[in-house]
Formats: sequence, structure tokens, C-alpha cells
Amino acid sequence: MVASSVVRRLVACPRQHGRRSLRQQVRHVVSTQEPEILKHQILAETTVSREHLTPELALHLITPTCRLWRAPPHLSPFPDPFWAFYWPGGQAVSRFILDNPGLVKGKTVLDFGCGCGASGLLAKSVGAKKVTFNDIDEVAIEAVQLNASINKIMVDDVTTTNLVGSAGSPHQVVLAGDLLYDSKFAGEVLTWLQEVNRSGSLVLIGDPGRFALEGHPLKASLHCLAKYELAPTTLLENSGHPQAFVWTFS
Repeated sequence: MVASSVVRRLVACPRQHGRRSLRQQVRHVVSTQEPEILKHQILAETTVSREHLTPELALHLITPTCRLWRAPPHLSPFPDPFWAFYWPGGQAVSRFILDNPGLVKGKTVLDFGCGCGASGLLAKSVGAKKVTFNDIDEVAIEAVQLNASINKIMVDDVTTTNLVGSAGSPHQVVLAGDLLYDSKFAGEVLTWLQEVNRSGSLVLIGDPGRFALEGHPLKASLHCLAKYELAPTTLLENSGHPQAFVWTFS
């Protein structure tokens, strides 16, 4: 099943290598299909859902009602559609933004590894000055555009550049949901996010308590801003984590 395959890869795969491989595959998909065809495929294989922590936002997602939820991976038109699921860490960061709009209002925001784009879209909806959506999967960027359209939210800027390791950040707020899934990759991401924080950016990290964060030494540098109980529908695609947390650097 596509859904279970994506969950297994999110939880177990060595993701730095996996993300590079995914980027190569996605580039091939985009280069052989017109954007309009790709958008049609996303619309055909997802459903509009509000069954999550931020029902204020409608999202095109793969849910149990969709063909791809149970289809074997080889029948999916998308390689590893992580963007088609609203992962718990992203839900927590998004809910936290809605509950605390002053953190992003009038500021420049980076939605790092944006996936479906929910966190960045909600930041824009509550008054962020400019939001940059970043994901190495170019299909995710198309999904962001569709999600923005259905919610009548403007997309300011997008990029598919791998930002991990880049110097500093020009953004005042950096949102990072569900990026700490593999110990090695989590270490690289946390180290980079710590440097971004030291350069003056507010960093908000969303995670449901995966081992890659819980067992990492930099966890001691974080403090918890919020904890949310997850909806039953989220548990189906989340390996059973019942809660999600928002962290920032102390």
C-alpha cells in the first residue's frame, strides 16, 4: 500500500540518501509531464480533507477514501508522495501558528521541507509578510500551489534547493515539521537549525516524539512550547504516536 510504504520510509529509511534519490526521481517525473497533467494527477489521486488539527485549512491529501491509500507503490504516479500526508509535527506547528499569530505576523517565514505547505499557508493567512515554501520534491511544490488555491492564499515564493548546511537564513521565522525521522539526517538538520537560530531566526520544530529527536544530544538544547493530542485519522498514518509537540531552541 502506498500509505504504509510512505510511513515505513519516513520512520525507517536513511533519509539523507533517500531524499537525494527522491529528488532525482521527482525531477524525472516533472521533466516528462506538463505541469497541468501533474496537477490533474494530484487532484485525481487525493481528496480534500479538514480532518486534522487545523480544520481551518482544506488540503489535498491521500486519505483512506483514496485509491492510493491501499494501492501498491508501483501503481502510484508519484514516487514517495510525502507531500500527500499531513504529518503530526506539521500539524502541531500549524496549530501553534494559528494559536499564536503574533509570532509570524509581519515577518518573513521559511516553511522548510514544506510537504503539503500547511504551516506556511497558515502563516501567510495570519499575516506573515512573506512565506518561502521549500521542498526538494518538485511535486510537493505543485501540491502547495493547489492547496493555496483552494484556500485562496497567495504563494509568495518557492524553492527546491536543499538548504541543509547553507549559511544562516534570511528568514525571521523557520518552520520545520517532521524532518527528524532518521538519526543521521536528524543530526544534520538539527545542527543546521541551531545555526539558523543563532543567526537570529525563530525556529519552530514539530515532532511526535520519534527516536531520532528523543535520542539526540541536541534535544537538551530545546524546550517544548506546546503539546497536542492527535486525531484518530492521523494515527492511521503515523505509526501510532498519540501526540505531537512544538519545540524551539532555548
